[in-house]
Amino acid sequence: MKLVVAIIKPFKLDEVRQALTEIGVHGMTVTEVKGYGRQRGHTEIYRGAEYIVNFLPKLRIEIAVEASLADAAVGVITKSARTGQIGDGKIFVTPIDHALRIRTGETDSDAL
Repeated sequence: MKLVVAIIKPFKLDEVRQALTEIGVHGMTVTEVKGYGRQRGHTEIYRGAEYIVNFLPKLRIEIAVEASLADAAVGVITKSARTGQIGDGKIFVTPIDHALRIRTGETDSDAL
């Protein structure tokens, strides 16, 4: 099992969700986050004053998938989240040692 974590632009969520559903991903966790990478923020004008926004709004998507589905999940996230502009995001994949569904007690792959 793998945990796929993607940081994406907020307006890309629906496209990413639909693409993941089409390949068989049944659930995800989405968190509103702020951060920066090479993009390093930007300037905005508010009531005539210019100010620097250091942390940009992003979404963090987490999905737990079978190891055999991880590469496909990364591929569809990459394709559906890409705009070609700076700040499109990042994807991280880590192993999951153990999973448990609290309601039923199912473990590992059955818990997904």
